[in-house]
Amino acid sequence: MKYISTRGQSPAASFEEVVLTGLAPDGGLYVPQQLPVVSLQQLADWQKLSYSELAFEVIRLFVDGAIPDAALKTMINDSYASFTDPDVAPLLHLHDNQWVMELYCGPTLAFKDFALQLLGRLLDYFLEKRQQHVAILGATSGDTGSAALEGCKHCRFVDMFILHPHNRVSEVQRRQMTTVTGSNINNIAVEGNFDDCQEIVKKAFADQSFLPQGYQLVAVNSINFARIMAQIVYYFHAGLKFLGKAPAVSFSVPTGNFGDIYAGYLAKQMGLPIRQLIIATNKNDILHRFISSNRYHKTSLEPTLSPSMDIMVSSNFERFLFDMFQHDAKRVTQFVTGLNQEVQQVSEAQWARARAHFASYSVDDAATCATIRDTHQRTGYLADPHTATGIKAAQMCDTDSSIPMITLATAHPAKFAAAIEQAGFAVPALPPHMADLFSREERCSVLPNSLDAVKQFMLQHLASK
Repeated sequence: MKYISTRGQSPAASFEEVVLTGLAPDGGLYVPQQLPVVSLQQLADWQKLSYSELAFEVIRLFVDGAIPDAALKTMINDSYASFTDPDVAPLLHLHDNQWVMELYCGPTLAFKDFALQLLGRLLDYFLEKRQQHVAILGATSGDTGSAALEGCKHCRFVDMFILHPHNRVSEVQRRQMTTVTGSNINNIAVEGNFDDCQEIVKKAFADQSFLPQGYQLVAVNSINFARIMAQIVYYFHAGLKFLGKAPAVSFSVPTGNFGDIYAGYLAKQMGLPIRQLIIATNKNDILHRFISSNRYHKTSLEPTLSPSMDIMVSSNFERFLFDMFQHDAKRVTQFVTGLNQEVQQVSEAQWARARAHFASYSVDDAATCATIRDTHQRTGYLADPHTATGIKAAQMCDTDSSIPMITLATAHPAKFAAAIEQAGFAVPALPPHMADLFSREERCSVLPNSLDAVKQFMLQHLASK
């Protein structure tokens, strides 16, 4: 399988090249040149598989021989061995047709573990083979950073630089990053918001001449297609539970950077019977404004009780635009690069293509807290604020009560004390492996919102290696 750029100016790349670069040289995002399709018979055969076995069957379609099957199976088994639930991504029935899929059973209590536990092992495999050192540069709105550090801290050929917006992540999220030890780990708090961090990362990838000789940058954000690939699996995992019992399933997905719901879109394109894909956002609702009114434009980014979705520029939306514009890379480039100048709109036919796949709903902080309270009162389930946006969006957008509606529970509620307390509950205890989190020593550097400052910091640390 080959991968092509959404901007159309880079040569097709192999899976190995996609993992080790992330962003295409022309600034675009890699997508499969041809998406694999799964038959109904294959789906039926997959129903009896464990999560790791299913992950192998799905992921091998994208790896396409770049890693021997035996080695890939070992990577996948090791990636999910530490998850605390035997089902890895357990489904919980709330009421009526409403379900949640708990994606926080991994080591950092967030859905990012599904991809980043695997990505660390993929990097180990390819870099060991090449005997090559790389620098990971990533931006996080809270959960990606800790999952990346946990998944890649053991990588022998990797130095890590993770940017997060200073004072704009929860305390648990911050401590999960800043208490990870290792000579190859660098946490950077940028005096700006997540979009600022993400912009620094993109610009650094576009011009890597500042790096010491022999180094290259690797992406751990969901701009790296390996992240999307791993997340596709849990859509199949959930959908297969209802195969033969319901004609389809629907998903409500809390999303800021569009990566998680894009994985669901690909699962649907591959053949999983999905009726609805609902984009759940907080008041930073650029995606909802596009789906609901065909207006895509930036507004000021506001802090919310669901900080992992405090994102205005959704990087992975470019991947869907590539399909919506029917692989017209020039039109994709015009749309994306014009975001800073004007309101972007598309033709009625193009907008109809988007609405054929996605519904959307925006949930403010008050409604988030009300949903946490209402859900707990009705079911006994305590949702984190991101999951609560998904539950609310599912309630508002569900068009068929006979179809199972699965909200992705993206994080453990203990990670977001402010929202849980504001909703009127005591914050649940952290799991045993994180019980001493607040007593661990923190290590972090605060830098100005400046590409040059980040480059200089990285250069100083890499030059001393």
